[in-house]
Amino acid sequence: MSRYKSVSIAVVLFAWLLITAIAQGAISVTNKISDVRGTKHNLSAVADGSSTPSGGKVPARTIKASSETQVCVFCHTPHGAEAVTPGAPLWNRKLSGQTYTPYNSSSLEASATELANAPGGSSKLCLSCHDGTMAIDKVDVLNGAANATIAMNGQASPVKMPSGSATTGFTRDLGTDLRSDHPISFTYSSTLASNDGELRGPDGTIVGTRVAGAARPAMPLENGQMQCATCHDPHLRDKTTANGNAKFLRMNRFQVTQPGGGAFNTTNDIICLACHDKAGASWAYSAHANSQVATQTYKDAAAQQREFPSALDTPANTSPPVWQVSCLNCHDTHTVQGSRRLLREGTDSTSAPKSGGNPAIEETCFQCHTTSAGSAVNYTANTANAVPDIKTDFSLTRHMPIKSADQAAGVEVHDIGGVFNDNIDANCSKTGGKCGKDFLESQANLGVGDLTRRHAECTDCHNPHRVVKFRDFRGKPAGTITGTPDAAGTHPHTDDANTLHSNIASGVLRGGWGVEPIYPNNSFHSIPSSFTVKRGDPGTSASALVTDTYVTREYQICLKCHSNYGYSDNNKPDATGGTGNRPVPGAGGTTTNSANGFSMYTNQAKEFQAPSTHQGPATNACLNMGTDAGANVNNCNHRSWHPVMNATGRTTTTRGMSGGNPWQAPWSNQVGSNTMYCSDCHGSAVTSVTSVIPDNGDNGNPWGPHGSANDFVLKGQWTDTTGANANLLCFKCHDKTNYTTRNDSGRKTGFYDGSTGKGNLHNYHVDRLGKELRCTWCHVAVPHGWKNKAFLVNLNDLGPEVGKPAGTAAPAGTYTNGPYYYKSVLRVTSFAKSGSWADTNCGGKDYMRNTMCSNPP
Repeated sequence: MSRYKSVSIAVVLFAWLLITAIAQGAISVTNKISDVRGTKHNLSAVADGSSTPSGGKVPARTIKASSETQVCVFCHTPHGAEAVTPGAPLWNRKLSGQTYTPYNSSSLEASATELANAPGGSSKLCLSCHDGTMAIDKVDVLNGAANATIAMNGQASPVKMPSGSATTGFTRDLGTDLRSDHPISFTYSSTLASNDGELRGPDGTIVGTRVAGAARPAMPLENGQMQCATCHDPHLRDKTTANGNAKFLRMNRFQVTQPGGGAFNTTNDIICLACHDKAGASWAYSAHANSQVATQTYKDAAAQQREFPSALDTPANTSPPVWQVSCLNCHDTHTVQGSRRLLREGTDSTSAPKSGGNPAIEETCFQCHTTSAGSAVNYTANTANAVPDIKTDFSLTRHMPIKSADQAAGVEVHDIGGVFNDNIDANCSKTGGKCGKDFLESQANLGVGDLTRRHAECTDCHNPHRVVKFRDFRGKPAGTITGTPDAAGTHPHTDDANTLHSNIASGVLRGGWGVEPIYPNNSFHSIPSSFTVKRGDPGTSASALVTDTYVTREYQICLKCHSNYGYSDNNKPDATGGTGNRPVPGAGGTTTNSANGFSMYTNQAKEFQAPSTHQGPATNACLNMGTDAGANVNNCNHRSWHPVMNATGRTTTTRGMSGGNPWQAPWSNQVGSNTMYCSDCHGSAVTSVTSVIPDNGDNGNPWGPHGSANDFVLKGQWTDTTGANANLLCFKCHDKTNYTTRNDSGRKTGFYDGSTGKGNLHNYHVDRLGKELRCTWCHVAVPHGWKNKAFLVNLNDLGPEVGKPAGTAAPAGTYTNGPYYYKSVLRVTSFAKSGSWADTNCGGKDYMRNTMCSNPP
């Protein structure tokens, strides 16, 4: 080997080592030492920056004594100490007599009595400074003098904890309202851990009560209770300066290495995981904790505000990536007042940082899930490291009512856990329900019996502790989420000639909860009689059966709100023409009332029912199931549905097609076997006129029904305009040529007449009318599912959907009666076998001319 080559290799090796050292310098294993002199709890007059005997440095302090050099006297005295709780450390300060408002939560299984009496024990000692009501400069004994005052750095007595922004999450003045602070003074036991389902029971080594003669647990309980001192030691300094502010924590403030999901690792795991198990590997390899996914680093200003390491530190540090910040991305143990469940920045306050306000879960998510300019983390839009910009979607003209101002109640109604028993799978008792960990809400809170409680929140659909970046919620291979992630966590949708499109839940829906409807019969007019609740984490299961106990389909999540599981339904027609009691459009952000004749939401579990006896048939024959479907015309008739819950079973042969079919890819593949998602149609507007893939693909606009410029949060327009409107939703999946041109496009739809030479009857009607057709002339205006084949309306057979007996004929002329009939004209006298339609099926030429086609709207 030449000398020059050796030198080159050495240079490369040195550069690699240097880069590796820099990368590893971001977050390191904590190295604690008991050195109160080197912390901000050193309130003595010693100069900032001076050295401590253990090798530390006195930090810069806002509050310190003018001349008093004793360090311990601000908290301790060897004589004349306060007679406080047993075992108190010779306390030299009066305790606050304030009444506190303690933390509580519907998903917290701790003793309500203990929480109501909190704080207690040694936590009261901490609050003798940190509640902001007690003077820091007042001590019981100083140099033998009682009730002494220590002169403090030119500040007038009484000197209290600096409030900073007292109602934000960035202050040490916790106040007396502790609802935004981690709960304390409650018994932490194996029973509590079992009832919760995502806590580790005290093991006596990592978490436990100290026992005389035995080694002290790393996180000591106090008489079995969680206190401030369980997590914090006021004397500790972290010798690892690259980690930034260590917050006096007994263990790592950040995740050091990729979490493993097993037993708590005292060297590498964030302190939160010592108690909070969070389904083990499911959290460890979630999109928020996986070191292969959550690689975006915090912007320096955002990191500094959160007291994470940043380049703005002195000396400069490296801002950490999201996966190492771990739990602290979304939670702060002392967060902004008004937030629930310790959510970081989780209020509707418009100040920066947030100061007070009302609960707003979405604001926690919007810290990162917004534009690249507004995000707290660094990412480049439309690239592999892009963070889905959900906030922009929720700002579009039509959006889910996620803000409190959009909701009828005017406040955040969403609340998981609690005590309720809605179902055998939703028995949410405090002792065994474990509903908080699965984010379950009661039916009453979803809106049953009270529509003012209807709402939408990020965690209605997503469990942030379980979402993964895999196309399939089971990972790859199925049952494994520890491998290399996919390009996206949304469902696979490839517009090619080989893809069989499915309805298997994607990775972003893993571990959510939903429902599977149970039907009393096959009629379109019947609503589900009951539901099976789907909940929990799939773990290492490779199964994706509809019958599994956990969510396996996207529609299961949607239907918990968009069916009679989430609201009361008397199964009556629209309020404008009947006495229906379902939710109505027009709430903040939603579609205006009466758009497309639509004045009441439909029960989508009712519509999407896909009875197996209505699938097929295997050959091009009649399926005589019309009356079973709830229609009055039985022969060659059956239920129709978009294949959200199940495939149609209707192949091109069944439909009488040859020479191709009328769908765009991937729907043109394996016709009759493919299934689809609600989010194939619902989501932000898509520019393409032949695809529903969001603009800019996987790393562009997000999948999901967050918001859209179009009514009903659709990816294209759903109006009575013609095919000349290039943005029509239908033609993003259905090949426009087969429906809008005057020339025969061949036997590519079931609406075909081969016996008299008319060919494709869509094209034939365009030619004869001299103008393009409107979909709703002949098809139902809400095409989720219907009582007739091919979503065909039949004005000779109105029924319970408009409050009429089956077989009722509509008045002459165009008929509108929402939600299903919108400028409808079609009158069928007999249904035909697919591909074999004739004018006689619609009463003959004269009947058609006189009743339907003379002047269509």
